[in-house]
Parts: sequence; C-alpha cells; structure tokens
Amino acid sequence: MKKQVLGAMCVLAASALFAMGGNDAGGNTVKQTIDAAKNMSHDEIVAKAKEEAAAAKSAGTVFKAYGTSSRIATAAKAFTELYGIDVETTNVKDSEIYTKLQAEISGKIDGADVVLTQNGAVMKVQMVDTGNLINYVPASVASSIDGADKVPLVQQYIDKLFIFNTVGSNVPAITNVWQLTEPAMKGRVFFKSPETEKVNENFLIMLTNKTWADKLAKAYKNLYGKDIQLGSYKNAGYKWIAEFLHNCSFGNTDTTIAEQISNAEASGKIGLFVLSKLRSKTVRVENLEVASYYADGKNTTVEPFAGFMYPLYVQIVKTTTMPYTSMLFVEHLVSPEGFAAWAKNIGAYSSNTSIPVNKGDQPLSYWRTRLVMDDPEYINEAYADVFEFISKNLTK
Repeated sequence: MKKQVLGAMCVLAASALFAMGGNDAGGNTVKQTIDAAKNMSHDEIVAKAKEEAAAAKSAGTVFKAYGTSSRIATAAKAFTELYGIDVETTNVKDSEIYTKLQAEISGKIDGADVVLTQNGAVMKVQMVDTGNLINYVPASVASSIDGADKVPLVQQYIDKLFIFNTVGSNVPAITNVWQLTEPAMKGRVFFKSPETEKVNENFLIMLTNKTWADKLAKAYKNLYGKDIQLGSYKNAGYKWIAEFLHNCSFGNTDTTIAEQISNAEASGKIGLFVLSKLRSKTVRVENLEVASYYADGKNTTVEPFAGFMYPLYVQIVKTTTMPYTSMLFVEHLVSPEGFAAWAKNIGAYSSNTSIPVNKGDQPLSYWRTRLVMDDPEYINEAYADVFEFISKNLTK
C-alpha cells in the first residue's frame, strides 16, 4: 500500500512539473524529450507511451486531444483500440481554439496534450513562434511527407470549392471567377462569412498578393476581352474581393450552405464550401456540379482558381505531461489507421503521400494546380490592411 501511495505521489509530482514548466521527471523540457526521441523506433515509443498511460491512470488523469475537426474523436477511438491508451477529445471551434490553449498554458491548467488545428497564420504567431506548440515529424512516415509539409507538420489538406446547382435552365456554369461578380449573380453566391470563419478570411487575403492579383487581372481580360480598370482598388485581388462579397449571401455553416444549394428550388445558385459536405445524406448531390469538374468537361480549368485549400496541422502542446503518448498520437494521425476517419470520404487529403485519395476524388497534385493555397507568412504580413478592407466591404 505504501508503495502504491508513493508511486501515485511521484506521478503527481511529475505532472506538476510538466504543468509548471514543461519539464519531465528528469528535468528535460518536452521539446528536449521529443528531440531525443527522434531516433527511437515505433515500438520503443509505444512502450514509453504505455508507461505514461499507466502512470496517468494511477494519477486519475487522461491523455487529451483538441481538434477543429470533429473526426478526431473517431481517430482517437482507433488509437485506443490499437494501443489500449484512452484519449479524451474535445471539438473546439476555429475561432476559439487558440484562446483556449493560451488560457490553459498561461494558467497552468490541465489541458490538451495534442492539438489538430487550422488557421496557420494565427497558430504561427501565437503558438509556434512562442514555443507553446512543438513540432514532431514521426520517423516512420517522414519519407512519405513533402518537406514543405513537415514544419509545422500538416496532417491533411481540405478544399473548399465552387459548387453549383444544375437544376433547370438557369445554370451558372462557372468557368471564370469574374462571372461571380456580375450583377446577375447578386444574392446567388453562398459563402460562410469571413468574420466567423478565419480560413475563409485567409482565402480572401491570399488574393491580394501579387501572384493571385496578376492571375485575376489576366482572367478578367480573358473573359471580357479588355484590360481591367482598377479605379481606387490597389490591385485586381482587392477589386474581386469587393465585388464578390457584394454578391454573397452568407450562410452559418458549410453544411447548411451545401443543403441550401442542393435543393431543387435553388436553381442557378452557387456555393463555396468544403467538398466533403457532399458526403452528407442531407445534401442532394444529384443536383450539384463541382465547377472544376465542369471545366474539365470543357477541356479547360476555372480561371484562375476553382476554390481554395488549407491545411490542418497537428502539434504537441508544450505543457503535455505525456510526451511519448503525444508523439505516438501524432504518428497515428498521419498513418493509414488514424487517417481512416477522414479517408472514407472525398475532400480530405493526407500529407502522407502513401495514403491514396478516396474513390471519386482527385489527388492532391490535381487540386494544387487549381486552388488558392494557404500561405501563413503572407497572411500575417498583409492581415491588418486586408482585414480592414474585408470588414468594410462586408458592411456595404
């Protein structure tokens, strides 16, 4: 009995050290522990993780993972089945996750060990640059992940595409994004407000950089046969954003937008939402056409983009009391077993190139050439200026 009590006290003491400074029982920081484990085998990490889990159970604690994707719960269940380690998951909104993490880290609160999150621009400034989140690339999958996706580690990519209703004769048949700014499309374009979904805001910000502004100017000339007149706009990206937002009707969620667009009475309407929503039983996919696929049928592409793509990152929280379990869970999320929670449907693309896309979808290489890709560096650089511009045009 005395040994059991003493053991529990040691576990609690080690947990307290982690919570206060991110140190393990030997005085190493979580980052040092992770760095030292880079050459450990999968089996060695599993053994260490099981030791941590047993100690945590004795102390009355559990491994915790937060995610902006609800499917993290399914992935966690598979993890428990594989390794016998319990995981408590929490689905946190994109707009709240970093505030929650910051409060837990600053307040020494028992919070997340691993986080699956989006909005890399905010993550970089608030969490990565401050050392609050720690990157870990599992050796078992490192050769199958592109270099650009390793730091910070991308768990998957998600695409939001222009998808339109094909019922009746009033079909938009979009092949150029400037068509969405025309007066005839007023109120017929559905988009989740960038005020409530930061990845949508990031998409718009990306359009103001020179590369995309130049592409938009070229697309304008290709559609209308004349050079774009910018007036007071800084470049073609700003002009497109303003005119696009003025035509938009804003939905509360991508799910409700997909449902609304797919109704038979929504003839002639178009939405910009995640492709994965076509998996939903409440969405009438027979009434919908993906703009990119429509353009493919015309032997062309949507000029200059058919939507946008953003990453979900997986990171370890510096205050974790279970660093080996955290490393094992990160490995799980980029493995076929862990990614299975997303791989069963279209619209999710693992950073692990050995995992194929779902039947009926296109590979990541296809979408990279057709979509606006998220760039946290540029988003942070341009944020203040473009944020104000977006806000002003949302109120008009």
